[in-house]
Amino acid sequence: MGQPLPLRPDYDAASLRGLARRSKEAGQSRRLLALAAIYDGASRTEAARVGGVTLQIVRDWVLRFNAEGPEGLIDRKAPGQPPRLTETHRTALAAAIAAGPKPAVHGVVRWRLVDLGQWLWEEFRVPVSKQTLSRELRAMGYRKLSARPRHHAQAAGAVEDFKKPFPPQLEAIAAGKSIPLDRIEIWFADEARVGQKNKITRRWARRGSRPSAPQDQRTASTYIFGAICPKEGKGAALVLPHCNIAAMNLHLAEIATAVAPGAHAALLLDQAGWHTSERLVVPPNITLVPLPPKCPELNPTENVWQFMRDNWLSNLVFRSYDAIVGQCCDAWNKLIAQPWRIMSIGLRDWAHGF
Repeated sequence: MGQPLPLRPDYDAASLRGLARRSKEAGQSRRLLALAAIYDGASRTEAARVGGVTLQIVRDWVLRFNAEGPEGLIDRKAPGQPPRLTETHRTALAAAIAAGPKPAVHGVVRWRLVDLGQWLWEEFRVPVSKQTLSRELRAMGYRKLSARPRHHAQAAGAVEDFKKPFPPQLEAIAAGKSIPLDRIEIWFADEARVGQKNKITRRWARRGSRPSAPQDQRTASTYIFGAICPKEGKGAALVLPHCNIAAMNLHLAEIATAVAPGAHAALLLDQAGWHTSERLVVPPNITLVPLPPKCPELNPTENVWQFMRDNWLSNLVFRSYDAIVGQCCDAWNKLIAQPWRIMSIGLRDWAHGF
């Protein structure tokens, strides 16, 4: 029979019993007391009886204690099954998500978990369940988010090319009007059509049910001409029956009354025909700043429309044109009564963060 392994000499029975009393790990305390018995001269068999284990396990405790000290006797979490996806798989998966599916190849226009699982099998022959794949994607920092719309014909770099020279453009406006830069108010303007053919939004309902909402097929409609000044939390709007130059002139006059006395408005808006016509009557306290073509994401008024439709203008049946106008006015007045909402929706670092 081989000689029993000696315990490390830098501990003794008293120190191990003291550690056992202070330990919050029941398993560690039991192992420390068994080794303390050995320090007192007990046999390995007696130590196994103290610990309630076999001789072989006592030997394993001695090896761990000699190598790591008392910390080596703490219960360790079992390693479990190794992950299905390696770092190589995760890198390839991230690249596939960034590139998106090819409809002609993958048969879908957006990735679902089941599609990504099929892709992993075809590429690496790795079977992964939807639940496991969902956990992996979340651990990699992915979430299912709503995509921000981008015009399909938008010129490459158009958004960034507009943002970079924007501060000097404001300085030029301030210099041309002989007013300080801090007296320039940044406004955004746009139009939204609201009609009887209305939007149906998401709503809370029991899982498995199919909630319904009334929807009209009639075609009466009107337009909200809206503008916001996010930094000041204010806006100006008109509800008008047509979207044309005459209506835009009325809207410009309305915006001019909302600009603070002694201030000047830089009004950012898209290049629709009624925004760029030579027949526009631009008030002296407004300078029009056209946004680049096909870049609606630069205009936070688009997000204002989305918020208003989701909360105040959807899931409704309008009985008449007057009802549409009334609801539009009510919705805009609710927005104006919440200046913090305009700030939250409309403030942009590239326009206000300098």
